[in-house]
Amino acid sequence: MNHFSIKDVEALTGIKSHTLRIWELRYGIPNPKRTATNIRYYDDEDIKLLLSVSMLNRQGHKISKITKLTKEELSNLVIELTLNTEDTFIQVESLTAAMFNLDEAAYEKILSANIIQFGLEKTYLNVVFPFLGRVGMLWQTGSVNPAYEHFITNLIRQKLFVAIDTQPKINHQFSKKFVLFLPSHEPHEIGLLFANYLIRSRGHHTSYLGPNLPMDDLSPVMQIYKADYMLTVLTTPIASQTPLHVSRKLSVDFPNANILIAGSQVINANIQLPRNVKMLYSMHDLIHLIENVSKN
Repeated sequence: MNHFSIKDVEALTGIKSHTLRIWELRYGIPNPKRTATNIRYYDDEDIKLLLSVSMLNRQGHKISKITKLTKEELSNLVIELTLNTEDTFIQVESLTAAMFNLDEAAYEKILSANIIQFGLEKTYLNVVFPFLGRVGMLWQTGSVNPAYEHFITNLIRQKLFVAIDTQPKINHQFSKKFVLFLPSHEPHEIGLLFANYLIRSRGHHTSYLGPNLPMDDLSPVMQIYKADYMLTVLTTPIASQTPLHVSRKLSVDFPNANILIAGSQVINANIQLPRNVKMLYSMHDLIHLIENVSKN
């Protein structure tokens, strides 16, 4: 059972701490527990309840009426709201609730409804990645059990594998070749998988090498595949694999390739880049690049 501080609850649900205390006094929700030293904390059940309450309250439902709903009524109302709103904040909260409930059916409903309405690309850009950003923040602070993160991220990965598998074969004379990989000890694959989907959807070829690939093993691949571009994503802070280290090594080893480096580790990196290396600060940067490549 996870223990959440009042600051964790505020970050997860968007409910201000003073509002939480008012609700506790007036309506008896949530019902925080206390440690042996009398410090209040919240558990998984409190988080699940407050995520639902927050979503409904955000959409104009009065807290006094929400607290009178049964668990089943509350759940049904939240599902109805999630499937009939374009509010991305609500969608992110719904995915967070599905994660804490280990609820695969709810996850599938949320993502499928968004994909049908907006398409896979917009759903991942506007809902999935903001959700993953929230989960990453909670994981780094130790506020969420890693098992929950693994549960939801594996479902998100599966959806991408299916989408990539159903993409049509590419046969275009102006197509470019991209090699995609994650270096050693870099397990966070979703960003790279989505990049693979984006590149293929714009009519380019990809050789997807996946996570945990030593950079010294790239040479045989490049000799055979002769890629125009190499793309990697740096998420995990590793001393031997900083953006500077990776950019210099790839530039020296593959001077004729265009090297693209993305991920959270590059956002605040202030370094002098080799001539054939480009930093991508968002998925929109990648989309802009591959669409311009398509025009050339």
